[in-house]
Amino acid sequence: MAAGDPSGEHEVGGGPAGLTVSIPGRFNGPLQSGNGGYSCGIVAARVEGTAEVSLRAPVPLDSPLELASGADGTVTLARGEQTIAEGRAIDGLSASAPEPVSVEEARRASERYRSPQDGLFSRCFVCGPAREDSLGVFAGPVEGRDLVASPWTPPEWAADDSGVVRPEIVWAVLDCPTYFAAYPGEEMPVSMLVRQAAEITGPIRAGAEHVVIAWPIAVDGRKREAGSAVLTAEGEVLAKARGLMVEPRQG
Repeated sequence: MAAGDPSGEHEVGGGPAGLTVSIPGRFNGPLQSGNGGYSCGIVAARVEGTAEVSLRAPVPLDSPLELASGADGTVTLARGEQTIAEGRAIDGLSASAPEPVSVEEARRASERYRSPQDGLFSRCFVCGPAREDSLGVFAGPVEGRDLVASPWTPPEWAADDSGVVRPEIVWAVLDCPTYFAAYPGEEMPVSMLVRQAAEITGPIRAGAEHVVIAWPIAVDGRKREAGSAVLTAEGEVLAKARGLMVEPRQG
């Protein structure tokens, strides 16, 4: 499937080397590499149970990548000898969602969205303000609370034939807001997702309005952890995640 195909699915094929995938260029985070959450979701789909995925390198776009399962249950995404990502099953997700945010609160919060129009992620397919076809998850700070939020109505192309949003899209939506939650009221340096764990507990349907929230969890030097969740308009948690981001070393 070519990049920009409106149906949005990643290309999957097979051959002597095993299963291959190609992430279309439209699913970028930074301009030249795949969105971290989307890429994690591709790997997670092959993991049994709740998955945690670690990103080892930027994810190439429009390139054949080998997806392989190990005897120990791990799943790797690789290009040649280079491991791009590795997924494994975990017992559960230690990221309890805070009290829900109403749709109206989320709308007001999104008006305070802090991403610049020309930054590294300004054309991210989830949260890029300079991109007309982004998913429109613009999570801004919620007044009086230590979290960010955005309303989100999934488009039809993000869903399968039954109208349920595909898991890799949900993983992407759970990724981006954690960056903004991790730096509340601070300067926002370059920081990349290196690990994400997520679980989807209910169907997220295209065309229905949802609320996406994220909140800070921990700070350790260059490392930041944050949680995120997708809620129904009534506040029911349908999916949640925990992400670890790392700022590059200076120089």
